[in-house]
Amino acid sequence: MVAVGARLTYLQTSQHEWLARRARAQQLDVEPQAAVRGLILDRQGRELARSVGVDSFFADPREIEDVDAAASGLARVLKVDQTSLAARLREAKDAKRGFVWLARKVDEEQSRAVEGLKIKGVYPVEEQKRRYPNGALAAHVVGFVGLDDKGLAGVEQMYDAALTGEPGRLVVDTDAKRRAFESAGSAPQDGRTLVLTIDQTVQYIVERELTAAVEKSQAKSGAAVVIDPRTGEILALANAPAFDPNDAAGVSADARRNAALQNIYEPGSTFKVVAYSGSLEEKLIKPDDKIECPGSISVPGRVVHDHARGTLTATEALAKSSNVAAIKLGMRLGNERLYDYIRRFGFGSKTGVELPGETAGLVRPVSKWQPGSIGSVPIGQEVGVTPVQMAAAYATIANDGVRVAPHLVREVRDAEGKVVEQSQPESHRVVSAETARELRGMLEMVTLKGTARAARLEGYTAAGKTGTAQKVDPKTHAYSQTKYVGSFVGFAPVENPAAVIIVVLDEPVGAHQGGAVAAPVFSEIADQILPYLDVMPDNAPDAKAPARQLAAAPAPALTASAQAAARAAKEHEGATVSTVALPEVAVSTTPGGEISEIVYASAGERALLMPDLRGRSVRDVARVCAQLGLELEARGEGRAVRQTPAVGSQVEAGQSVRIEFGRGE
Repeated sequence: MVAVGARLTYLQTSQHEWLARRARAQQLDVEPQAAVRGLILDRQGRELARSVGVDSFFADPREIEDVDAAASGLARVLKVDQTSLAARLREAKDAKRGFVWLARKVDEEQSRAVEGLKIKGVYPVEEQKRRYPNGALAAHVVGFVGLDDKGLAGVEQMYDAALTGEPGRLVVDTDAKRRAFESAGSAPQDGRTLVLTIDQTVQYIVERELTAAVEKSQAKSGAAVVIDPRTGEILALANAPAFDPNDAAGVSADARRNAALQNIYEPGSTFKVVAYSGSLEEKLIKPDDKIECPGSISVPGRVVHDHARGTLTATEALAKSSNVAAIKLGMRLGNERLYDYIRRFGFGSKTGVELPGETAGLVRPVSKWQPGSIGSVPIGQEVGVTPVQMAAAYATIANDGVRVAPHLVREVRDAEGKVVEQSQPESHRVVSAETARELRGMLEMVTLKGTARAARLEGYTAAGKTGTAQKVDPKTHAYSQTKYVGSFVGFAPVENPAAVIIVVLDEPVGAHQGGAVAAPVFSEIADQILPYLDVMPDNAPDAKAPARQLAAAPAPALTASAQAAARAAKEHEGATVSTVALPEVAVSTTPGGEISEIVYASAGERALLMPDLRGRSVRDVARVCAQLGLELEARGEGRAVRQTPAVGSQVEAGQSVRIEFGRGE
């Protein structure tokens, strides 16, 4: 009794704290509560990324009776090596370890197959997996996450902390048989939602046209950016080739590289706007002033040759992309002032766009210029820029001389949908509004009479500049005679620009001039996105009509019922009637040009009804949807094969419609 009493006294005094902690650990179960990663949405609220619950599987090797049999079945279902799996399970069993991961975040089919094996000691656990419903769309913007749900690229990486949220914990009191009888803890706080400036439809159009251009020109790669110059919002940022973030692990680092803001290239003639802007701002020239262009000019160390010859006005010299004229303007400005305008436009500095890995470009201080640099810098040599930087510079000209910092995130919302952060981009004046307007007029002549005639648009005025730059050969450190960067950057409409678009193609094969390979891509993109953005045409007979109005056009003969319905509408409301090239459709418009109704013959109803878009190209469908005020969700390439809502269904302006495209159907 004395010994027992002494032992009890010892345990209840000197061992009390230690025993109490052990008892508490045995009586409590702490379960972590994972937070759901936040959504990533486009500017219209359409999902670009979300997290969904999926199964992962682990094993308690101590409970597995036949390791080899279990490994055989699991390896077949999970598509892993049977030998290595069996070795891992056997090693853990010998060490009496109770946990071994078998597979993380498997698909539904594999999950059912594992559960169907009914192997003792194999258990599922739910985890969150990131899904990108649009596949490769905007992959370089959205980015992707790793197996642990940590952002590894794009806004997923830049806003990882906000998207992750805060995990919770559930503390459960259990009895001797591990049965719960009381619980407490903190709930997880789900991640915040990012609303991007990207427009899913604009992004789709840009990616499709850029990919087609890269394939057609056999270029090494391509990049394209669309910016609203008034707000600095990036509506699209694309690279080709792209990748699917749902399978980012199987993609090379080069494919994941965001060339639009990481690749530095010599811009060539697109950079000439700096010398022209500075000369106009400093009152050194006027658009109509004459410049002698004899075909060559001597600069320290070499002679620069030119294809443009004669006495040209400044406007003509820019339209013909005269090197001599640009160098002469650079000389008039002088090294210091030229460098000042380069920096004013943002070259040599990061734009601050919310993506990882952005480079500042390459602009050397004047102290490091060579005597002959004045013959190189004004024409876009000896400098390195990114496509985003160049787009932002032209957006400055489009925005009456005010540079608004380009950005990708519009706002951040908490789990309840409340806006907790809103973008407030920095802005500052670079040149006067007068200089910007004069330069816009000069750049318009580039598309009308100069090197960028392929950039002309249907119904809209356009302005911009081509660029064709030789790449430096890494072996000889001299300019290559076979490798070029062809580019075009421009905006439309000229007087009230709504979109700035840059297209850059790296190492096109054969035709390599910016006017031949990049300007047509600008045209293809702008012709589709301007109506979608509800931009009013300014270069057509009906330019005063709203962009959403369906222009009168020859159409297949409507059925008698459709014609009768249209006539009835006209007589009843006094409206004029026009038709579009869609079968069985009659459109009624008011005398002022606004759409009053659409009559679809097969339905016989007086309402806005879904037309039959099957068999039409992506471009045609995008244009029709833009004209009708419908939000297009396009999937695939080729011609339309399926559509939702169905033909004849009543729709409303602003409604989202889904069109699936395919080839050979």
